Amino acid sequence: MAIVYDKPKALSDMPRHYCPGCTHGIIHKLVAEVIDELGCEGKTIGVAPVGCAVMAYDYFNCDMIEAAHGRAPAVATGIKRARPENVVFTYQGDGDLAAIGTAETVHSATRGENITIIFVNNAIYGMTGGQMAPTTLPGQVTQTTPYGRDTTAVGYPVRVSEMLATLDGVAYAERVSVDTIPNIRNAKKAIKKAFQNQIDKKGFSIVEVLSTCPTNWGLTPVEALEWLRKNMMPYYPLGVYKDKSAEEDK
Repeated sequence: MAIVYDKPKALSDMPRHYCPGCTHGIIHKLVAEVIDELGCEGKTIGVAPVGCAVMAYDYFNCDMIEAAHGRAPAVATGIKRARPENVVFTYQGDGDLAAIGTAETVHSATRGENITIIFVNNAIYGMTGGQMAPTTLPGQVTQTTPYGRDTTAVGYPVRVSEMLATLDGVAYAERVSVDTIPNIRNAKKAIKKAFQNQIDKKGFSIVEVLSTCPTNWGLTPVEALEWLRKNMMPYYPLGVYKDKSAEEDK
């Protein structure tokens, strides 16, 4: 009998702890499929964050390291410089990457470190109970903004892909989503390109993935996907924000 679909070998059999409707599971699967297709499982090292994906070290069948909150890019930098033959990626949420880890992210990017970052943006702090994150939308209700994010008091959301695209050291920055089958396919292409860039020694690559948080948004999984399309996509447009290889080909 022909195998129509099989679980990626780079994805472990460990049950996932994520809430129903959370799209972390989809993103994990895409990363694992890319590792399988590139044949780099045996030399891949992942760096897990602090946040909803804190136990990612249990979910991938490759070497994994747990970083302190926000420090994943710094840890990944050390690994890659010590073991340049390995494929090194971080898997981070918006609180980890864009709040406490802003400096590590920006400086690893501007140095052009040859690492790959998978950045999951769900516009809220998930694991710690639903507080406002750097990516929380204007007017969005969270546990710490019960009347909606007031930009006059706390400023505006950080558009990470757009910001990093301005840095010379960044080879590739793309924002994708996993809310529909076509978008999931495109997200996988972006993740594969980001890994291939590292293998080709092109430098720093980041893929930002728009994700849902039904629990902390107070929505059903279906409603959360609709909310993402209606509210997040207009503020965080999908697309390639920087691709040095495409620019060089022109």
